[in-house]
Amino acid sequence: MTELLVGTRKGLVVLRGKRGGTFDMAARAFPGEVVEFAMRDARSGRYFAGVTHGQFGPHLFYSDDPTAKWQQAEGPAFPPAANAAVERIWVIEPGAADDVLWCGVAPAALFRSGDGGKAWALVQGLWDVPERSHWEGGAGGLCLHSICPWPGDPERLAVGISSAGVWLTDDGGRTWRRSIEGLVPRYLPEEARATTHAYCVHNMKRAPRQPATLYMQFHGGVYRSDDAGATWLDIGADRGLPSDFGFPLAIDPDDPNRAFVIPLSADADRVMPEGRVRVYETRDRGATWAALGDGLPQTQAYISVLRQAFCADGGKPLGLYFGAQSGEVFGSADGGRTWSTIAARLPPVTSVQCA
Repeated sequence: MTELLVGTRKGLVVLRGKRGGTFDMAARAFPGEVVEFAMRDARSGRYFAGVTHGQFGPHLFYSDDPTAKWQQAEGPAFPPAANAAVERIWVIEPGAADDVLWCGVAPAALFRSGDGGKAWALVQGLWDVPERSHWEGGAGGLCLHSICPWPGDPERLAVGISSAGVWLTDDGGRTWRRSIEGLVPRYLPEEARATTHAYCVHNMKRAPRQPATLYMQFHGGVYRSDDAGATWLDIGADRGLPSDFGFPLAIDPDDPNRAFVIPLSADADRVMPEGRVRVYETRDRGATWAALGDGLPQTQAYISVLRQAFCADGGKPLGLYFGAQSGEVFGSADGGRTWSTIAARLPPVTSVQCA
């Protein structure tokens, strides 16, 4: 049985079905509220949902059964001295240590839980970096949306911020350094690139079996790092992609050479190129990219997929799932070779995560 957690503009949808077969809606939670992100911690079996209420703002909830009752966590919330308030919960990520989880929010900040996600505290070291005063938000605000723990080493972490670049820590978050070498912010005039702090990371993922390998979708560019984020290589230009602008990114957890992106036409036209829904795959670390579209709409499909709405399940063959703002969820049980529509007529999809 495969379970998908689908965040939408009007609640959380839990889809369950046979891998490669049909899916049914097992539950709908938080009706009428925006569920920005939902996930399951495979270690504990606990589910989490970042929910934004139209009147009361963002809160984090957890449950041991997504079809039953949800409880509100203690935080994430800024301490009074920070003089800030959480505007949006972007991502929750299990850490490398037992019972540790990380949470990224807007305005760009990192929170840590050491009790399995029930209570959260601000990672003060990142909040206090001297460069923060120069950070600028992208179109989605100043947000920390990507968290990449290092398997087996709870002290090492990489985070992606729009639009303040990549930040690395080797001491559990006490100190941080920025990682932008090799990234080219082509959305800025050349004369402004040398001094800018506005490095607009859209998504970042680490290869679990080769932790020094990171993949990134940038604001105009797809990149790979082979040295744990210290430097970045352009793997998007003239290698088979119709565009190197986009948000979603997925990797094969068992193959560090294999990654997937869903390009959009451009920053000014955030729809599928040529009105064709296609996922692009690399099997050679970005040297080449190939289109995967069998079963996906190929005519007049000017849809868009948000940054958290794409996931890989780690199965053999690999399962891939993504959701669109037009309300469809698409899935493949054969590594993207063929696709089917597994849900339709949902509210606009904000996130899709394999449980």
